[in-house]
Amino acid sequence: MSEGPSAPRPARRPKDVPRHVWARERRRNAGTGLAGPNTVYVQVVAAGSRDAGAAVYVFSEFNRYLFNCGEGTQRAMQEHKLKISHLDSIFLSRVSWANVGGLPGMILTLKAIGLQRCVFLGPPKLQNYLKAIRLFPGPLKRMDLAVQLHTEPEYKDETMTVYQIPLTGKPLAAESPSPQSSGASPQGGNSPKEDTGPASPRAAQQSLEEGKESPKKRGDEQKCARRHPDLVTAFLCKVHPRKGKFLAAKAQELGLPVGTPAILPIITALKNGESITFEGKELFPEELCTPTDPGPVFLVLECPHEGFVDAVCENETFRRYQEGVPEHQVALVIHMTPESVLRDSRYQQWMERFGPGTQHLVLNENSSAVHNPRSYKIQTQLNLIHPEIFPLLTTYQGKEAEAVCPVPIVRGECLLKYHLRPQQEWQRDAVTVCDPDMFVSEALDLPDFQTRVKECKESLSAVPGNVGAYPEIVFLGTGSAIPMKIRNVSSTLLNTSATRSLLLDCGEGTFGQLCRHYGEQVDQVLCNLVAVFVSHMHTDHHSGLVNILMERRRAFAALGQAFSPLFLVAPEQIMPWLHEYHDHCEEILGDIKMIPSQSLVKGCENFRPKAKEFVSSLLESYDLAEFQTCEVQHCKNAFACSVIHKSGWKVVYSGDTMPCMALVQMGKNANLLIHEATLEDGMEKEAIEKTHSTTSQAIQTGMKMNAEFIMLNHFSQRYAKIPLFSEDFSDKVGIAFDHMRVRFGDFPAIPKLIPPLKALFADDIVEMEERKEKREMRLLKETALVLDKLTRGDSTEAACQKRKQAKNHQELPDKKLKTVN
Repeated sequence: MSEGPSAPRPARRPKDVPRHVWARERRRNAGTGLAGPNTVYVQVVAAGSRDAGAAVYVFSEFNRYLFNCGEGTQRAMQEHKLKISHLDSIFLSRVSWANVGGLPGMILTLKAIGLQRCVFLGPPKLQNYLKAIRLFPGPLKRMDLAVQLHTEPEYKDETMTVYQIPLTGKPLAAESPSPQSSGASPQGGNSPKEDTGPASPRAAQQSLEEGKESPKKRGDEQKCARRHPDLVTAFLCKVHPRKGKFLAAKAQELGLPVGTPAILPIITALKNGESITFEGKELFPEELCTPTDPGPVFLVLECPHEGFVDAVCENETFRRYQEGVPEHQVALVIHMTPESVLRDSRYQQWMERFGPGTQHLVLNENSSAVHNPRSYKIQTQLNLIHPEIFPLLTTYQGKEAEAVCPVPIVRGECLLKYHLRPQQEWQRDAVTVCDPDMFVSEALDLPDFQTRVKECKESLSAVPGNVGAYPEIVFLGTGSAIPMKIRNVSSTLLNTSATRSLLLDCGEGTFGQLCRHYGEQVDQVLCNLVAVFVSHMHTDHHSGLVNILMERRRAFAALGQAFSPLFLVAPEQIMPWLHEYHDHCEEILGDIKMIPSQSLVKGCENFRPKAKEFVSSLLESYDLAEFQTCEVQHCKNAFACSVIHKSGWKVVYSGDTMPCMALVQMGKNANLLIHEATLEDGMEKEAIEKTHSTTSQAIQTGMKMNAEFIMLNHFSQRYAKIPLFSEDFSDKVGIAFDHMRVRFGDFPAIPKLIPPLKALFADDIVEMEERKEKREMRLLKETALVLDKLTRGDSTEAACQKRKQAKNHQELPDKKLKTVN
């Protein structure tokens, strides 16, 4: 008996397509795309504080979204297990660095985990920004970055429909420069004084091309003129309706064929709102189904300053949702607004018009939320080992008085949730909490920890106390590639005196780290900062620079100090990116004086007069005898630097590099070498592939240059808490941690910290050693297989040779006979 054609087997998921993307495509192909999700909630990722900015995560079982992505957003999401890999779309309310600073790192991560495409929604400047970051080297150039502007139709997917609402603000009457405008005048251009001064965009270009007037000057002025008034995009989000649930028990009571194929068309009709006739009786949907959930509405709104209040209050779309119509009831408004806007009577009246059924969530700098509790935990525990080297972290508290609002508002907290479905309610069970007593208790309960700390303190009492206050090194980021919960990406602050600081690399989140380290003193630290050295163009070494420029300008205004541009010592390849951002997003070139790293290499003849003038000023500012660079073996245009003070001390910073003789020569007899140690010993092959150093290679470089002390940093994120210790460790070597503070007088003490550190991170060390053993076993097996294959190949070849020789011996008499005949 012949059988009918079998149903086609479902196609298998391709290996390079993430599981959630594959599931989504299957849902769309099945035609079940807009049935409406069962669960939807909004969750605060960043509550608006100065160190973290404002960002919101929206979850449904079908999709994940992110609203704004400032620096540190990725780090917070990683720490709190909010799946970055499942992000479908990223919404940007405004192209300011506070909202987009974390995008380069986020996009690199999305690319690394296999996501080939991501949709971005926001104002027109967003296209320019995404074009600008493609100037970064690496995978950003190959990522499909789709932009949907407010002029295009609404965005719709399986979870919700999103309407973009453009809002055009009026410029504020300028008194002091704002961090957003970087000191721009009300018209959006630099003041005449700045335009002709050494800090102007033209002067920044001249530092690269002395004597040439920028051919784009007139165009630049026009761009500056039309940069304001700015455009903000608000997002009105309507979750798809959810059909009522079929009441199977009640249907069974009425005699419907529950549990048989005949019930399926009945369920479909009832859920679609149609009545049915069964055995002569008409049955209505409300009898056999729960009510349809029409789909909640929520609004994400940024109102940066009072100049946008009229645009918000007079917007016709918002008004339609304030008329009390049930289907236009707004469940939640998320206000990314400063206190000055919340105090504005016009804005308060606008909030009231939504009615009592609307919840209001406020995200701004008055939030005191802790976004990285793991960092606070580790620092609290390290502080038990040495309070001076590992100072406790603090927070920056907003100084603006809280507004009194006419409607109840909820202040943002990290991981605070508002459920939109199945039930509208606040949920605080995941909100981050910092409990120092619990952190201390956990450390003290670890085996051997208290004993090792006691022994360490006893041994330190014998060390002569000769700790000069300066130079002081503060490690702000000691990890590589991407920010993680324990280690941020590359950044080190070198305080040369009480009033002068130098930043060595400036990865994403550098400003946030400064806030957590210095708290209320952060503005003074920024004013002390005279120069930034960027070692090379990889994103994890420079993507925090723009925020430092913005916040530094704000700090000068807040403290009433005269502004002075920052010396930027970097590969000249950084300038196209900075120009692109300046031209199309926010003004920043007036904040820098560019010194190309290439011009500080010993023996360099291509030393432009303007750069030479800047170098003289730089040396004078820090009281330095020399600031030198050398090319290192990493990517193209990667540099290390050496700083020699007039008092004689010398600090050398490697940046990213393989073992490099040019670095050894430049660093001869340094007091301190800060060297990358990305990978552990035994991973030399991987280190060569990635052009990095292993632990022992870094130590050997320090030994060759006769450095007094070596601090290892830039650890792979596989060593989240502590790297594996090398046999080359000695009393001249230390391991850097984020927020570690080191002075030259601490050198004898730092190696004595290793036993308590091993006790604190004992479980992590065991796990890493087990991983290392497994890797070594795997390598041994692979080597054995290769040798076996080679041996078998040799044996086969030898046997072939023997057979060939035997055959030749047999043929030889025949040939002789033929010759005789």
